[in-house]
Amino acid sequence: MIEGVSHITFVVKDLDKTTELFKGLFNAQEVYHSGEKQFSLSRERFFIIGGQWIAVMENKTIVNRTYHHVAFKIDDKDVDYYLHKINEFNLDIKPPRERVEGEGYSLYFYDYDNNLFELHTGTLEQRLVSYNMLSTDN
Repeated sequence: MIEGVSHITFVVKDLDKTTELFKGLFNAQEVYHSGEKQFSLSRERFFIIGGQWIAVMENKTIVNRTYHHVAFKIDDKDVDYYLHKINEFNLDIKPPRERVEGEGYSLYFYDYDNNLFELHTGTLEQRLVSYNMLSTDN
């Protein structure tokens, strides 16, 4: 039986640079650093972001950008704060997709290694209500 999400893993070119990004943007708590040891496929670091275990593994070969992403929940009042932080880290902001009314607002951006992140103000419940209202209008 699935109990929940165990962890999310990102593959990055530079563990140190990503550590600075995660700590500076997401207020991540670093809980493990393999150093030069390699217990898994490569050197790695573990973080806690919003109560979630995030694993970061180093690999010099990074694939192209996709829409595969992780979304962190933020409050509406924090959008400008995070937009400023994303710009401070000189990250590439992806234009937002069209949204239906009530489903929340999102900031999409790529990290240094083409991993896509989303900072989202809505909840699953809000999105389902919005989609249901549109379904019943037709």
